[in-house]
Amino acid sequence: MFTLNAYLNFQGNAREAMRFYESVFGGTLTLHTFAQFNAVPEGHEAADQIMHAALEGPISLYAADHPEGLAPHPFVQGTNVNLALMGDNEEELRPWFDALSDGGQVVMPLQQQVWGDMYGAVVDRFGISWMFNISTADPASTLQEDPISEDGALEE
Repeated sequence: MFTLNAYLNFQGNAREAMRFYESVFGGTLTLHTFAQFNAVPEGHEAADQIMHAALEGPISLYAADHPEGLAPHPFVQGTNVNLALMGDNEEELRPWFDALSDGGQVVMPLQQQVWGDMYGAVVDRFGISWMFNISTADPASTLQEDPISEDGALEE
């Protein structure tokens, strides 16, 4: 089983944007920072930026901040929407990743990531950006305690 979703990238304001979309569409919003996934050292300027946001409700919408130096390519406004194939069946999704890679560019190989899933990204031969996430673990088991307060500030 898999889903095809829009995945939005932002330049430091993913939290604000996703809270706005939550007010528009309703649903349940979850926000996870780079610090929660131990993706950056303590005190890093991107620690409280969003590594993954999910709005689940009448529609599903996903997003992340795109910090310079951490992302595999520069942020370009207008090309910050990706198609994300998400599922739990590697045998089903990996052949699609490989086929889209043919004549395209692998931005990140499909491999195990810090959040416990397999993830990879490719730009196909027509310039379309694709993200693949194959669930392999309970995401809660890889997260640190949430350092974000109710008002969205990073707690010290």
